[in-house]
Amino acid sequence: MKTIRYYLSPKSPWTYLGHERLLAIADRHGAAVEPRPIGLGESIFPISGGLPLNQRPPQRQAYRIIELKRWSDYLGIPLNIHPQFFPVDDQQAAKLIANAIKVAGHDAALRLTGALLRAVWAEERDIADSETLIQIAEECQLDGAALYAGREAGTDLYERYTKAAIELQVFGAPWYEYQGESFWGQDRLDFLDRALAAE
Repeated sequence: MKTIRYYLSPKSPWTYLGHERLLAIADRHGAAVEPRPIGLGESIFPISGGLPLNQRPPQRQAYRIIELKRWSDYLGIPLNIHPQFFPVDDQQAAKLIANAIKVAGHDAALRLTGALLRAVWAEERDIADSETLIQIAEECQLDGAALYAGREAGTDLYERYTKAAIELQVFGAPWYEYQGESFWGQDRLDFLDRALAAE
């Protein structure tokens, strides 16, 4: 079966903007999506030249806002440009996704990923807060309390995916890998679509 490896950060606006489109493309081509939450800020950025948002030059920060508004309008996807809970520590959310993969499988983890992304960018919810994480998991028909209590069980998977991302030379999110070819960013989804169609 065709498999797309989906390296993601649950606090990334670009991951949010591409999430549902990725799933629609995969469904259209009969492809599976393997979510891979990674330590983008703490592990990937330091070795790839990336900077946290508040450390980027002002002109880069300003243009980011323009692009977020542009893509939100173009796609018709609601997005709060300045969410109340951002920047946010997303490590516990990422580990929750990893634990969901282990406990309930990829489809459940993808539902949870979408819900966490919406929580940050459309719903003004704090994905660093334990009660919020439990509630979001429950909304995805998962046992939120059990999933959160066991989130450290997802640490090994989270660390393994982060290591795999480093080996793949990932430097941002979202990052899609299919048949050994990498596609960085939701604005490369058309290229991924064409690669899937070519098979």
